[in-house]
Amino acid sequence: MTPPLRDPEPQGHQHAHTHSHGPAAPVSAHLRKVIAAVLIPFAVAVFVGLVALWPGGAPGHERTGVGFDRQTQQGKVVSVVKVDCEDVNAAQLPVDGAATPPEGQSAVGRGRCSKATVEVASGPDEGRRFVEVVQPDAPRQLRQGQGVVVAYAPDAPHDLQYSVTDVNRKFPLVLLAGIFALAVVLVGRMRGVMALVALALSFAVLTLFILPAILQGSNPLLVAVVGAGAIMLIALYICHGLTARTSVAVIGTLISLLLIGLLGSLFIGWASLSGNTDDNTGLIHGLYPHIDMSGLLLAGVIIGSLGVLDDVTVTQTSAVWELHQANPTMNARQLYRAGIRIGRDHIASVVNTLVLAYAGAALPLLLLFSVAQSGVGTVANSELVAEEIVRTLVGSIGLVASVPVTTALAALVVSADRTGLGAEAGASAPVRSGRGRRRRARL
Repeated sequence: MTPPLRDPEPQGHQHAHTHSHGPAAPVSAHLRKVIAAVLIPFAVAVFVGLVALWPGGAPGHERTGVGFDRQTQQGKVVSVVKVDCEDVNAAQLPVDGAATPPEGQSAVGRGRCSKATVEVASGPDEGRRFVEVVQPDAPRQLRQGQGVVVAYAPDAPHDLQYSVTDVNRKFPLVLLAGIFALAVVLVGRMRGVMALVALALSFAVLTLFILPAILQGSNPLLVAVVGAGAIMLIALYICHGLTARTSVAVIGTLISLLLIGLLGSLFIGWASLSGNTDDNTGLIHGLYPHIDMSGLLLAGVIIGSLGVLDDVTVTQTSAVWELHQANPTMNARQLYRAGIRIGRDHIASVVNTLVLAYAGAALPLLLLFSVAQSGVGTVANSELVAEEIVRTLVGSIGLVASVPVTTALAALVVSADRTGLGAEAGASAPVRSGRGRRRRARL
């Protein structure tokens, strides 16, 4: 085992958040062996799962030309002129001005349209130009010099092979990510750097293992469990150090994830949720019909709950550790009661955050049901909303359960470890000379 990560700040400095209260307290060799006996088999199982299920890349397929499954290139708007919509097609025109609209698109609009000349900026047809006509009421308007994403349809007529499908947002997204990383490092310092490293590695597990393995046909639930285990071990130990405190948080997170997996599997099957409810999932099912879509839904529930679970379990473990260091005479029952009082406040805020996050993601869908004036029962019974309800409630149950579970584990560990924590408590107390102790004894 590598030595625990240490904060560079002095022992007496106090932080505002319980995740980083100075160096982690040492524990006895006996407790380290007990924790290792629990976590080492789990870590080995995760490693074996990664090796056994490693996909080696996503499987190839013939592009359908639908949605995200289109060939795209970069483009740039060279010029934009205003024209009467009645004089041009309302969709797309070739450069030579031919007036044949694409099949299924309207030919005439009203008002002043924008006629944009777009140049392909990447790929084998770099430098090729085409014309895109944008209706005045279109949500996306084009301007000269704007970067765009163009879709390529090789089977279409030559003059209609390219069309603008989106704008290029790479620069503002990269800039925002840079501001985020800078803020994390400035505020979190070394902890912030380690958090960014953990985030990058977690994203690598997601993109290099979880997604390709599911596309290769592996069981989505098994892939999610192995991937979530790897992310949990990487993120927690990198951010908080290889210590007993972090290990207790890992065990609490693992127990909560198992509960979420069991409840999710039960209620997804009981509610007959297929996981195939929108265009994107329909496209996935069409391209890879062997994928278990309900299993994919359950995998999403597990991975989606992991991030918030990490926060809850680390906070509760740190709270119990700090309570014991503040008052080493507290027994396990007293530590649990004090820790659970802290956890109740955390539960209220985290569950509310989770529910509002899911509600915000599904807000357009909820607006549609509101416009349709459907009853609450009808809305909740639809598969689209039922998926979000199951996802939210199963994840929230796991979060709620993680508080007493992790608090109890931490209380048992710190109260049982007389040697390690007692040593730290003694070390942090003011040093007194033998003469001072004798004088106090006489008093």
